[in-house]
Amino acid sequence: MLERISSARENHSFRKMSVRAKLGRQELCFLAFLSIGALFITYSFTTAFINHQTVSPPRKLASEEWEGRLLVDPVTKMPERTKKLGQERSPFHVAVTATDSPYSRWQCRIMYYWYKKKMDLPGSEMGKFTRILHTGLPDNLMDEIPTFVVDPLPDGVDKGYVVLHRPWAFVQWLEKAKIEEEYILMAEPDHIFLKPLPNLSYKDYPVAFPFFYIKPKKHERLLRKYYPEEMGPITNIDPIGNSPVIIKKELLAEIAPTWMNISLKIKHDPETDKALGWVQEMYAYAVASALHNVRHILRKDFMLQPPWDIRTTNAYILHFTYGCDYTMKGKLIYGQRGEWRFDKRDFLDFPPPRNLSLPPPEVPQSVASLIKLINEASSNLPNWDTIGEVEVGGGSGGGATTNS
Repeated sequence: MLERISSARENHSFRKMSVRAKLGRQELCFLAFLSIGALFITYSFTTAFINHQTVSPPRKLASEEWEGRLLVDPVTKMPERTKKLGQERSPFHVAVTATDSPYSRWQCRIMYYWYKKKMDLPGSEMGKFTRILHTGLPDNLMDEIPTFVVDPLPDGVDKGYVVLHRPWAFVQWLEKAKIEEEYILMAEPDHIFLKPLPNLSYKDYPVAFPFFYIKPKKHERLLRKYYPEEMGPITNIDPIGNSPVIIKKELLAEIAPTWMNISLKIKHDPETDKALGWVQEMYAYAVASALHNVRHILRKDFMLQPPWDIRTTNAYILHFTYGCDYTMKGKLIYGQRGEWRFDKRDFLDFPPPRNLSLPPPEVPQSVASLIKLINEASSNLPNWDTIGEVEVGGGSGGGATTNS
């Protein structure tokens, strides 16, 4: 594995300078603790990777490459359109990390249902789909959803923060799986495709959704532990997470080990862990990308998030991460339980019932659309009420793969 990834790095002609990130003795001791069993080689490599990686200067394209192709600068603005004139189709692989919990399973089923509905429509560049199951064991969705099984982190390393398994899952999947597409969409179980999704990236510029709560400047003092000043201004860290992101497979293979290492370092640093909270792994991806001088096209129309985004007409993905609480007169009451509500966290141990009640008429379109989309999927998926029960040792159909 080490030789292949190292060779891939050396073959990039645009790498022109070397950077040694400052990990120090504390980092080596920390990684030594983590380096057990099958993870020993990988963790040793990722430590060396951060210490000895070669990082390219910021990517710039000749002016003739941009003329007539992009409407605005893709890095500093949010373009209305970044598709190239006369571009050939560039399909991307849809990848979502997941657990075998009922909470994760019912969301994955809905997501995969809408992926299948949109993938072959005009305008779509959606390729194959993989649920990366980071439990080490197959489950009873293997026949329904194409699944690749990878190992979890060692017991106790995540400190109860399950999202920490995500970058490690991508490291394993990228190393072991056969991925035909040149690009990858990193998605999440609570994503619903609203319309056919084209490949919004451009060459070595991935595309990402800008999150209002990812503020590198606000946390500059802490982030400099992982992105030292000699690397450049803190604004080189994009205001993004790892999802949704469409990125070249070879770039993600370079970033993923660094993303994993920084995620672990942040979680095990009490000060940074407390300051960044539940979005720390998102910051870790943004920092890792900056260390590799990878900047992202920022597309606000990539995704919407009810109840804050009101309409669905100009977005590709609906992200139902926030609770939606309303009075029966349609007034949003955030932070308390509404007379009408939908919150995915109410269904940690079982899927939501079929035929959820629609919100009051005054509630924004995005919330009503969310309920309709969930209802359509649940009414068409078999065994909706019982699939939450985990049955280890699923069948081999549906493109399932066990590779732990």
